[in-house]
Amino acid sequence: MSIRNENIMSLAGIDTTKCTSKELSELFKKYLFKGIHGICFSSYVDGQEPGDIITSKQIQKRVEVIKPYAKWVRTFSCTDGNELIPAIAKENGIKTMVGAWLSDDKELNDKEINNLVEIAKSGNADLLAVGNEVMYRKELTENELLGYIKRVKDQIPDIDVAYVDAYYEFRDRPALTEACDVIFANCYPFWEGCHIDYSLPYMKTMYQIAKTAASGKRVVISETGWPSKGTNFKASEPSTENAMRYFINTQKWSEEENIEIMYFSSFDESWKVGDEGDVGAYWGLWNKYEKPKFFD
Repeated sequence: MSIRNENIMSLAGIDTTKCTSKELSELFKKYLFKGIHGICFSSYVDGQEPGDIITSKQIQKRVEVIKPYAKWVRTFSCTDGNELIPAIAKENGIKTMVGAWLSDDKELNDKEINNLVEIAKSGNADLLAVGNEVMYRKELTENELLGYIKRVKDQIPDIDVAYVDAYYEFRDRPALTEACDVIFANCYPFWEGCHIDYSLPYMKTMYQIAKTAASGKRVVISETGWPSKGTNFKASEPSTENAMRYFINTQKWSEEENIEIMYFSSFDESWKVGDEGDVGAYWGLWNKYEKPKFFD
């Protein structure tokens, strides 16, 4: 079925394309307050960036903000203080998808992997993610990545171990898909230039591609979201209303079809403008000061 022929979803009989900002805010709060499956944890406060040391105090403050709303938290690194996040999340009753950041820096990779293993052995990890989009960035070969995955699986046989990348990588890399216990698929209609009106069916197509490649394995949408400000990307338009619509549609689908989603992300982070342009700073459900962005 063509994406453009699929009906735009409605909520409680209301088509979100016709909702006022106030109505969208009420629906946003409804789905957030009901509780979402998971959220990607933004650890850097304003003025910080990767390489800076984050503290247990700032982690605890941010965990307390998201605690009422998310069952899971996803982390991206196991160094520079990020290794403290899983224990703090666990202490607050939140399950953890713990990630080791891999790159072409082999020395840092070893530190990330060693810390990931220690976190798992301490009982503070429910899922393990070995690398994030390192194939997309072309910073490791597939064989190198497979080696890191095997290294973790050999040491941690009782926790599911996998890798995070764009949904299509699992279709295109069968050896990598086979090595993963779970499929962690990043699905971003925004970054493929999709108009907000067609973003939900577009994401469903992305998910189905990953699910087909998984051949029965569990599939988690490890990232998806929509920015609230910034420059358009083709037909994708950042705005407060579109960010709320995307969140509402995503959470309704997640609830109705039991789709596991780690929503991106918890807090706005200014440093991300370097990698993504001006939209990079505005993916959070809360702003950089930890205040809710979408409450009327």
